[in-house]
Amino acid sequence: MNIESIIKEREAWLGWKNIAPIREALERLPEVGEVEVSLGDCVRLRSDAIAPETIEKIESVARKMMPWRKGPFDLFGIFIDSEWRSDRKFNLLKPYLDLEGKRVADVGCNNGYYMFRMLELRPAGILGVDPSPLFRSQFDLINRYVESDRLRYEMLGIEHMRGFADIFDTVFCLGVLYHRSDPVVALKSLKQSLKRGGELYLDTFMIEGEEPVCLVPESTYSKISNVHFVPTIPALENWCKKAGFERFEVLEIVKTDPEEQRRTDWSRGESLEDFLHPEDPESTVEGYPAPRRVYIKTYRK
Repeated sequence: MNIESIIKEREAWLGWKNIAPIREALERLPEVGEVEVSLGDCVRLRSDAIAPETIEKIESVARKMMPWRKGPFDLFGIFIDSEWRSDRKFNLLKPYLDLEGKRVADVGCNNGYYMFRMLELRPAGILGVDPSPLFRSQFDLINRYVESDRLRYEMLGIEHMRGFADIFDTVFCLGVLYHRSDPVVALKSLKQSLKRGGELYLDTFMIEGEEPVCLVPESTYSKISNVHFVPTIPALENWCKKAGFERFEVLEIVKTDPEEQRRTDWSRGESLEDFLHPEDPESTVEGYPAPRRVYIKTYRK
């Protein structure tokens, strides 16, 4: 796999007819002077020198990039209230993280919210991977002002991680695995990108049970068409073992609730309340168990 040629080919995606006008508007944004960056629950940017008309232009560009799935962000007083309160997930994982001086990858990074939050943990560098040119554009808007040289974003998928063989100390794959039709192959790709002894942080949908079995949705799960398997924890552990991981640790189990995922002015489509059964919030609209996530840590052999 020639990963650099794939990266070069995919840069052309930024020229798609629905993306090109966004990129042109992004490039026309004026400079704002010195920026104060705060990396708390809300990734916040401030500048004493920014003009009101510049703030209006930034908001116009950010609106063109809707929907915003991950966040929140505050861009010079523009509060981007994303569909997901991603600070909850990051704060859940933060006590388990030691990233100082490490080479890190965030696979399925969306707009890079977690990457920006990880900067405060002082990694050597972070590669974000996500094939969406819209999410890449959201990232570029934020990093235009954060200006971190430790962040890199490529429009790649989990299947391309084997092209970064033996590079990373830590890999995150949050909310991706259930979208893969072959989860063991996906895990093997993640493993190949890790150094020996490197750590993988993973979260995925789960179902309760002591047996190594999976829910296989007939068509959709929570109205999501590309959810292929929802495993029990023993099944997930077996997948990891088959892929070449060891020391499987369950960190947290969390039920998704409407405080964490909801419709907002920056993400106006359907959200969690539309995905749950109207008469039974413990079930999806399809009648499956409502979304629960397991967070695990495991290591490459």
